[in-house]
This record gives sequence, C-alpha cells and structure tokens, in this order.
Amino acid sequence: MALAMMGFAPAHAGVIGSVTLASDYIFRGVSQTNGDPAVQAGVEYAADSGVYAGAWGSNVSWLSDYGATGLAVSNSLELDVCAGYRGKLGERVSYDVGALYYGYPGDYPAGFNRPDTGEVYAGLTVAATDALSLGAKYSHAVTDLFGYVDSDGSGYLDVNATYALGGGWTLVAHGGEQWIEGNEAYEYADWKLGVSKAFDNGFSLGLAYTDTDADEALYTNGYGHDIAGSAVALSVSKGF
Repeated sequence: MALAMMGFAPAHAGVIGSVTLASDYIFRGVSQTNGDPAVQAGVEYAADSGVYAGAWGSNVSWLSDYGATGLAVSNSLELDVCAGYRGKLGERVSYDVGALYYGYPGDYPAGFNRPDTGEVYAGLTVAATDALSLGAKYSHAVTDLFGYVDSDGSGYLDVNATYALGGGWTLVAHGGEQWIEGNEAYEYADWKLGVSKAFDNGFSLGLAYTDTDADEALYTNGYGHDIAGSAVALSVSKGF
C-alpha cells in the first residue's frame, strides 16, 4: 500500500512522507498482521509535471502465520514501490495512473508460489463540493496476486467518499470488490467507515471499522483467526 495508494497528492513538487503506528494493518478488508499492531513508513517524491515515485513498508505476519499449519515461511516485512502520474481534468476532476509492486522478502519452501505482486492502476477523483470528494480506482494485477496460483489478471475496484467536517475532522467511507482469477471462491467485497483528525503539527489520528463478505472458512488462518472479519483499527501518523 504505497503512498500513491494512500491518498497522498502533493500540491507542489517535493518530498513528503509519513510514519504510522496502527493497531492493525488492514488491507482491502483483510488483516495483514493477524490483528496485531503495525509500524509503517513511506516516502514519495512528486515533480511539478505530475510524475511521482515512492516507497512504503510495514511489518506483516500473514505469510509467517502459515507456520501454525506446519508450512515453514519466513517473512515479516512488506516493501512496496510505486511510480505514476497525476493530472487534472478541469478544476474539480483529477486522475492518477501508475504501477505498484508489493514485495515480501523472505525464505519460502520449495513449490510455494511467492506472494510478490505487480499491479497497474487508474483512478479518478471528483471534488463534488468544497467539502465532499468522491473517487474510484481500479487496480489490475500483471502477476499472480499475492501468491494465488494462476491469478494474473485479477482486479480490485475501490470506491470512496470523504467529507471534511472542519477543524481537521474528516469522515471516510469506502467500498471495494476483489476479483481473483482462477480462485473465485476467495473473491469478496469489503467496506469501511472511518473518521480522522489532522493536527497543525503534522500528526493525525484515524479510527475505522472494516468488514467483508469473504468466506470465513477460507480466510481463517492457522491460529483460528478470521482475518477478513469485522475489525476496528486505530492509527496515529506523523507527516513530514
């Protein structure tokens, strides 16, 4: 989930970044840390032309959690890189196109389909009013998706709305649909409702409720935890 996927959109050229402590790392409605905390950091450079590139990282456990089933996987880190272009179509409409690579360095047993994933994406955001923003983004896998066998061509549709309440407060609503080629039983929809508060010193707080309609049996890990079930996550971030 590189910076480009987190909604960072610099108004001018330069470097931006953030450090985040989250009570759970939830990506597309699925916990990447078995419900445990995550420390995350990212940085992005954007040029006046609209071209940008960035990198982002977080601790994860969803791969090493296979150890509970007797499968020896050694991985504790997600490292992402992205590059793309942002532009505008008039005053209130902007677009974002790019490519993103999710890397999971580690040791994997023979025959294990590595989870490293490449996606291309295109998004559109409409500033419906000064307070309300509506967006949609489609991501298309150009490799197997997160280790699913023969899953290249999978797609994820993300639709969202943000509403600025004033005083740094923002309401966020999201809905998503994950399609997985050749693994249809694992497909699901996810949704999120959240609120965030931005402070003048660069800190921000976020609180979100997430859930999915994923098959619980398929998304219950070796520790008996449904990683795609309903969850509440709290985050504290510092931008720079």
